[in-house]
Amino acid sequence: MIRWPERYAPERTPVHVKNELDMDVRPEATWTWLVRARLWPTWYSNSADVVIEGGGADLAAGARFRWKTFGVTLDSKVEEFVPFERLAWSAKARGIDAYHAWLIEETGAGCHVSTEETQIGLLPRLSKALRPNHMREKHQEWIEGLLAKARTGPPP
Repeated sequence: MIRWPERYAPERTPVHVKNELDMDVRPEATWTWLVRARLWPTWYSNSADVVIEGGGADLAAGARFRWKTFGVTLDSKVEEFVPFERLAWSAKARGIDAYHAWLIEETGAGCHVSTEETQIGLLPRLSKALRPNHMREKHQEWIEGLLAKARTGPPP
């Protein structure tokens, strides 16, 4: 289960989206692509301009990063980092306060990956009203892209 900070618990937020996928790859293969945030734009079309504070290509515990998604530039901070199992970050911009979490669970055939996001603010409410399935669809693209990349071996 996702370890939600109280502020971002799904029952307390106006927007909550969950996507899941069984993957035929090891958790390690999935993890290495997930934390290589600077490469997200090469395989997830809804991300751009990922910059990790202090440089580097990979997310780490407590890392701060700035990136663009859904047309909004977000300031994010890694809040949970358990290699090969859990990754979560907070994300803020004017009109939005979000929490995005990933959970990777080993299975006999590879792993099961869940990604969930909750959002607070005016922008999420408007987006939910105008395009209710947009975030779910884009997150599905993200999780399927993660599987495709994990099948290719480790990132460069």
